[in-house]
Amino acid sequence: MEKYSAYTLRNFREIPQLQQHLSEEELFDIEVVGNVLPFKANNYVVEQLIDWNNYQEDPIYILTFPQRDMLQPQHYKEMASAIRAGARKPELKLIANKIRMELNPHPAGQRSQNMPQIDGTELTGVQHKYRETMLFFPSQGQTCHAYCTFCFRWPQFVGMNDLKFAMRDTELVIKYLRAHPRVTDILFTGGDPLIMKTKIISAYIDALIEAKLPNLRTIRFGTKALGYWPQRFTQDNDADELLRVFEKAKKAGLHIAFMGHFNAPAELRTDEVKTAIDRILNTGAVIRTQSPVMRKINDNSDAWAEMWQEQVELGCVPYYFFVARDTGAQDYFAVSLERAWRIFRGAYQRVSGVARTVRGPSMSAGPGKVHIVGVSEVAGERVFTLQFLQGRNPDWVARPFFAKYDPKAIWLDDLYPAFGKERFFFEEEYPIIRPAKSTKPSKSISNGIAQGAALN
Repeated sequence: MEKYSAYTLRNFREIPQLQQHLSEEELFDIEVVGNVLPFKANNYVVEQLIDWNNYQEDPIYILTFPQRDMLQPQHYKEMASAIRAGARKPELKLIANKIRMELNPHPAGQRSQNMPQIDGTELTGVQHKYRETMLFFPSQGQTCHAYCTFCFRWPQFVGMNDLKFAMRDTELVIKYLRAHPRVTDILFTGGDPLIMKTKIISAYIDALIEAKLPNLRTIRFGTKALGYWPQRFTQDNDADELLRVFEKAKKAGLHIAFMGHFNAPAELRTDEVKTAIDRILNTGAVIRTQSPVMRKINDNSDAWAEMWQEQVELGCVPYYFFVARDTGAQDYFAVSLERAWRIFRGAYQRVSGVARTVRGPSMSAGPGKVHIVGVSEVAGERVFTLQFLQGRNPDWVARPFFAKYDPKAIWLDDLYPAFGKERFFFEEEYPIIRPAKSTKPSKSISNGIAQGAALN
């Protein structure tokens, strides 16, 4: 059985591969950036996924080890100067927290619009943005086997509790689900919920089964464990027990869906991950795969075509192709919306229909998941054609709209309506859709449709 070893800022210099290959300047860069953005790796990632002979270009190395340019120059200089001056941890933390607050720690209204209440109690570990799906952040699962340098949930890991989503009160979660019968899916997320011990996962699942909620159809797990520690499903002491939990939920009539995060082809090629995928699928669960497109990691069509094809061959379902979110190190990772679409299109053309289940490029923005359908010319004007894959108002979904073409745009906020219009069709309603904290009926336009957005 392979023993799990974690590396953080406290011991990262002990990694033999870093000692062998990196300069002192590169090691210092990891320390500087890692004091602002979270850093964690493990022996599986270090020993089996990274090509150390080409580490500076290796996607898994960039995915897990902080790089200097992930911070703005002024932020890097401020932290580096403090470290060189011998600043102590409390001072470094103050500097780091100041920088973090400038990195848009909660994009897309996560805290201001997505956190609901039940009977006057704020559900600090729940987000409810789309009508059918509720996100649950179990407090025991708010870490990961390793941290992705692009992760939009980085505030979960930096010790700023006022930025963190977490709770463990299952009774309140079930009460909320009963009060909102249009919720069909609960997504366990984090962090990584599959870092929890099986007995904890089982307690949550048992509570949902015993509640006999007629509306609950699907339990999802948002997880990077397959990519970063597949031994969770094969070698860990409670791996077999975990698989039995999935089987039990399936027998109880609940669909189990793994939202597996795979960012580069190397994560799909070890014997460990192949065995783990096979064992999960044998429980009756389904694995759907997703990732953002990111500069220096997977910003080419070949990588995506390879991933989708290999995922299908392993029995997984390609699901989402995201755009890097507007938080953290977005400037380092972002590609233009047009380039994201061209990368997607190039990969989509290279795979057969069974791999064309994937949707994207998709921006998880404040109003919803906005799909870049393509670049077109309409009535003599070059435009982006867009639609919602998910929306705070379900009536927005699958409704085409158009934005002026901008080859430099990297996010929804960079776009302007086409054809001389002053605003996009959803912009009148979006500001008055109630935040998730409200429990009173909404004064909605469109015949009450907005009431279905966050809470129903």
